[in-house]
Amino acid sequence: MEAVIKSVRIAGMHAVVPPHRHSYVETPGLFTQEEADKVFASTGIHSRRILPKHLCASDMCVAAAERLLSNLGWSADSIGVLIFVSQDQDYSLPASACLMQARLGLPQSAACLDVSLGCSGFIYGTWIASQLLQGASGKRALVLCADTSSRHLLPDDRGTLPLFGDAGVATALEFDPDWPDSYVIVGTDGTGGQHIAVKAGGRRNPCMPEKAPFDDDTNARLYRDTRLYLNGAAVFSFTLKVVPKLVKDALGLAGLEAGALDMVVMHQANQFILEHLRKKTGIPEDKYLIDMKDFGNTSSASVPLAICHSLSDFFAERKKLLLGGFGVGWSWGALIADVQMDAPPMLTEITDDFPPLTLEQ
Repeated sequence: MEAVIKSVRIAGMHAVVPPHRHSYVETPGLFTQEEADKVFASTGIHSRRILPKHLCASDMCVAAAERLLSNLGWSADSIGVLIFVSQDQDYSLPASACLMQARLGLPQSAACLDVSLGCSGFIYGTWIASQLLQGASGKRALVLCADTSSRHLLPDDRGTLPLFGDAGVATALEFDPDWPDSYVIVGTDGTGGQHIAVKAGGRRNPCMPEKAPFDDDTNARLYRDTRLYLNGAAVFSFTLKVVPKLVKDALGLAGLEAGALDMVVMHQANQFILEHLRKKTGIPEDKYLIDMKDFGNTSSASVPLAICHSLSDFFAERKKLLLGGFGVGWSWGALIADVQMDAPPMLTEITDDFPPLTLEQ
């Protein structure tokens, strides 16, 4: 699907990560030093941030949103839309976005909803929020992206443990009738859904016993199936098939050549994949951001996290960006937009004593 976003701009971003670092290099018995060096050379990931168990993805987003509103000088009652993009919602119900509305003090007239997407989620969330601002009474939106992917990993899975970390990012959007058009392309191929999956925990394969407790064999199966399954070869094949065309199509929709872009920020999957994509798309190294060494793959948060970490001084003047996400689903999306933020994008850490978002507020 192609879309043109009219009169909506990105006004600011703020990222939040946990203070706790975990490096597979330092995990006893997981890799030899030689093996760890090879993993780093391939993935570009040295360590990840791990959120304490008493906090959730939503808490990182609340912390990020509070800081972002303060940085921009926006009042909470000026927000008309809140989109929470995550595959790690707090509860089966209610939607985490509803609890965030209360915690952040947004007006009851605000439209607040959860979107369960991963690697493409920032693009989808930005597009959805922008469409909701067009032709509606609300003039400002928050797109909150976070995942706690580390909680889906088996502690001895050498294929996934080095890759995934936790982070949350808040992005502020504002209706501006004078802002240039932005361009979006999104797509889906559900036949690839089995290649990045957590098979248990939903209604199809529940973890809640109906009557008697589960037997030992079922508990062992659920322990495995509530963890992430990742088919790396299939992910690589899908990425090289879909993403170069996505970049080409997005540039065509915007009527641009690649040289007109000031920066390209793709989903930070791993360095090996991103380098192949850069070469396939012909983007120069100095206009192509790779930034995951200290954070890993943070799913829906990875694109804005990279911006907040590496491009804090980039937006004093208007820049033209191509932002892209791809992965679990299969799902993909690209956004080409002019960006000039009212406050520099920033990165801070959430404290262990941050008050968690709960039903009892």
